[in-house]
Amino acid sequence: MANKIIAMNKLRIILRLHTEGKSKLFISKYCGISRNTVKKYIKQFKSSKLTYEEVAEMCNSHLHTLFRRDEEKPVQERLQVLQKRFVAMQKSLSKPGVNLYRLWEEYISEYPEGYQYTQFRIHYRRWHGHTNVSMRIDHKAGDKMEVDYSGKKLQIIDKQTGEIRNAEVFVSILCASQLIYVEASESQSKENFITSVENALQYYGGVPCAIVPDNLKSAVTKSHRYEPKINSTFEDFAEHYSTTILPARVYKPKDKALVEGAVKIVYSSIYASLREREFYTLEQLNEAIQEELEVLNNRKFRNRPHSRRELFDELEKQVLKPLPKMRYEVREICWVTIMKNGHFCLRKDNHYYSVPYGYTGKKVKVTYTSKQVEVYYNYRCIASHQRMKSPYNYTTDTEHLASTHKFISQWNPAYFLKWAANISPDVELLIQHILEKKPHPEQSYRSCIGILSLNKKVGRERLGKACSRALSYGLYNYKTVVNILERGLDNLELEQEAEHDQPEHNNIRGKKYYS
Repeated sequence: MANKIIAMNKLRIILRLHTEGKSKLFISKYCGISRNTVKKYIKQFKSSKLTYEEVAEMCNSHLHTLFRRDEEKPVQERLQVLQKRFVAMQKSLSKPGVNLYRLWEEYISEYPEGYQYTQFRIHYRRWHGHTNVSMRIDHKAGDKMEVDYSGKKLQIIDKQTGEIRNAEVFVSILCASQLIYVEASESQSKENFITSVENALQYYGGVPCAIVPDNLKSAVTKSHRYEPKINSTFEDFAEHYSTTILPARVYKPKDKALVEGAVKIVYSSIYASLREREFYTLEQLNEAIQEELEVLNNRKFRNRPHSRRELFDELEKQVLKPLPKMRYEVREICWVTIMKNGHFCLRKDNHYYSVPYGYTGKKVKVTYTSKQVEVYYNYRCIASHQRMKSPYNYTTDTEHLASTHKFISQWNPAYFLKWAANISPDVELLIQHILEKKPHPEQSYRSCIGILSLNKKVGRERLGKACSRALSYGLYNYKTVVNILERGLDNLELEQEAEHDQPEHNNIRGKKYYS
């Protein structure tokens, strides 16, 4: 405790007794302080060339600052050599696989008389500014990207109405190089958030290993200290870009300290530059932001010889994973149960889509974009359809239907007319009359099937004659054709049928009576 400064009241007593001519031994005994300590403060008092009156008027804080100065020791030559390496060491530590011990091995191989590992680490930590209060994390290049929204919003003015709308400001930062990306968007909705994250990746030209978001609903459905639930669409986005989502803990801003600091930098650099300007569209605002962003990223760090852009080009650009060929299209995800007719309903559009008939009653995962609908069961795609937004209609792939359902799905007027024409023209004409008789063709499909299926029982010739006779009666239905065939009327001419049907009786005059 020899270097610990004494209380200011005792220091004032020492100086007062000294100016009164008291000896150092007397002062030492009177104050209960060693004589060497008394000598030290008297020496500092004389070197300051101040009078006691001037010192007595000083506040304790000023007095403490004045007398705590120790004689600066000259920096050793080997420490000077080590300190010259610190800037390069800091850059090297951002590269994958590099740690302090490896850098010490390289240092000691060049300077065998240099510091051992413990002192080497102490001097670097002291230069780097590490403390016990808050742990500083050394980020690896290409490892993480932190994202957040700024608390303060920018404004857009409607030219026609003069209405002022607030625009959200998205901020992201690569942790190793600290390259910043900023973008304004209409809201913090899931679609806008994912689009902003994707634009950030496009700006950086690569993908980090992990993305660290806040706990907004667009990224995290349910926050939790240990196992947060990621929003399913954002999770799908991460799979598309082969990265990982690592949400920050709730009320733990240090989990994303860099982007929190980046937001403050954006306030002072971009917001301040745009404060006097007016913007009428979101596009105009983003163009202005991009101009100021380039200035920010190319500006030198305050105490370092390089900029964010230079550090990014040197350390991080080559380490980021490549971007996929296709940009991500926002996908909605839902779970549905297949109905007994082999279809499911996409509730957002109230439209029905088919799946293979074997999945009836199964619960499946449905992902859909603005153009496509895909169905998954046990991580395997079992159906894919073009998205249709017509409510209460069906989109059916005939390959998905069972054999019986396939047959029924082909029913339409043209199908029955073509089937009838292959039997005989009379059959085709009768079918046409049946289809035209009902308000809706579907109401007559069963009659058509019944008549056409008689071809297997009686043959093409008899069915044609029976249909011809039914046409002559003006009766267009299945029952008439069946009656004709059962009574054998298809084998009689129309005149023979009339004679055959006239009964013999004395009271019947016959046709000769009227001649």
